[in-house]
Amino acid sequence: MTEPVRRIITGDIVGQVDATAVPRYGGEATFARLPRLGEVTQADIAVVGVPFDSGVSYRPGARFGPSHIRESSRLLRPYNPALQVPVFATQQVADAGDLTVNPFSIDEAISAIERGARDLAERARAVLTLGGDHTVALPMLRAVAARHGPVAVVHFDAHLDTWNTYFGAAYTHGTPFRRASEEGLLDRSGCLHVGIRGPLYSDADLTEDSELGFQVVAAPDRRTSRSTSTCSTRRTPPAPAPRKPAA
Repeated sequence: MTEPVRRIITGDIVGQVDATAVPRYGGEATFARLPRLGEVTQADIAVVGVPFDSGVSYRPGARFGPSHIRESSRLLRPYNPALQVPVFATQQVADAGDLTVNPFSIDEAISAIERGARDLAERARAVLTLGGDHTVALPMLRAVAARHGPVAVVHFDAHLDTWNTYFGAAYTHGTPFRRASEEGLLDRSGCLHVGIRGPLYSDADLTEDSELGFQVVAAPDRRTSRSTSTCSTRRTPPAPAPRKPAA
């Protein structure tokens, strides 16, 4: 019978497995070696994996993202010197495991992800998602908007992900933010892409993207990172107060 794992405890906060007592390469690979959701009485932040990549048009493999992120996160230590904060000492963060999604049906997968996200939103104040291709952004936004109303999205990526269809399919990794805008999930006054680079299909891509409510800060832009921060602050309104959807 194994002994209880020694963890870093700060008040009521259950933190990481203590790496001075248990080597970081050993034990269960939860995110940052944090407790599972069922091991804590409450959670401020739930970390959930969505191992899905059936929406990609080119290269699969993102389905392995959640497990690889967790494995790599073994190296995270509890104190961040750049921010001068003990990262996991002020909020209870817990690993909620992976959502079970159908790899052969995008529609079923989207529905399952939205259900899972709505359930987690009842159990934690915030949800951090480990993907998964960008198709998963749409059901996550549906769950967030159902609770908070339309939200502003700050999207760090090389690609816009606001195209209409791929091979006639409306739900893919390249279309989530168009669908989200069309469904009224986004606050069009505060959405921003950061890091866009590479070729597009035509200049209409940028025109349509703007009509959907996004501003673009491209990767080749030679302005300083301060300008990106300023632009983001100007474009993004304060987060809405949490509210329950009407019964």
